[in-house]
Amino acid sequence: MSGKFIVFEGVDGSGKTTQLKLLGEELRSRGYEVLCTREPGGTRVGESIRDILLNPAFNDLSPLAEAFLYAAARAQHVERVILPALEEGKIVLCDRFVDSSFAYQGSGRGLEIPLLKKINEPATSGLVPDLVLILDFSCGSGMDRICRSGRRIDRIEGEREDFHAKVRSGYIALAESSPSRYRLIDAGRPVGQVRRDVLKAVEEVLK
Repeated sequence: MSGKFIVFEGVDGSGKTTQLKLLGEELRSRGYEVLCTREPGGTRVGESIRDILLNPAFNDLSPLAEAFLYAAARAQHVERVILPALEEGKIVLCDRFVDSSFAYQGSGRGLEIPLLKKINEPATSGLVPDLVLILDFSCGSGMDRICRSGRRIDRIEGEREDFHAKVRSGYIALAESSPSRYRLIDAGRPVGQVRRDVLKAVEEVLK
């Protein structure tokens, strides 16, 4: 595949969506073909699964069922959207991918990482991102950002602060496990400063 697969990760409220949009605009201005997408979602099936996963009405969803639903949405997304775009030589920017499962269902929910890897291996078709940008941000500040935006808090965002703290720790551990693939970026700074570091990391991959 001639394309590049770049993923944005981080706790809720870290600014992933904003930075992904800014990066997409910058890369398009440089002549690259860019596809911006998200998980869970990115397909008609995936968006329907997203509605279940993020709906506070389903707060009795078990951690294992949650993990399988994320993997199901991911399988559809990879097969129908991501792989075809990469084969066409596009840069795919994705808001979350499999590392979200390791951080949220693994570190956050307590499911074993080997189990999550076994569930997600067929769902990803072995696809590994060229770069994972982890926007590190304090959990409490992330919730403050979401509340100030005026939008409704979803099922995952509404979890207790200790859950989000575990998720953040999980992301940091992932970044430390493979510095060559992950970039840990301080997202507590002004948008422009974060954007600069994001672009620098991506330029290294596109060389």
